[in-house]
Amino acid sequence: MHPLKNTPVQSWTFEHESVIRIGRSTDNHVVLYSAVVSRHHVQLQRTDSLWEVVNLGANGTYLDGERINRIPAVEGAIFRLARSGPSIQVSLGLGAELKGGS
Repeated sequence: MHPLKNTPVQSWTFEHESVIRIGRSTDNHVVLYSAVVSRHHVQLQRTDSLWEVVNLGANGTYLDGERINRIPAVEGAIFRLARSGPSIQVSLGLGAELKGGS
């Protein structure tokens, strides 16, 4: 999400993946170039029809200012990678769409 306007800078759509990896490393599905983002920072994983957000990063993943470890993904939720890092918004459907950026 744009840091001042709270509008998406980029978007990614995933229809068939059951795990979506986000981080600085180029082997992730979503690569974000920010010094506060870990190489493998966070992942969304699907179990049946439910999605979860799972923190993997040393600098933490935050939802509404609270650090999370593992939480259910909720339609429209915006989570932040590290306290000062990029924000990602989740849209759920048959697959998952992520909106955000660095």
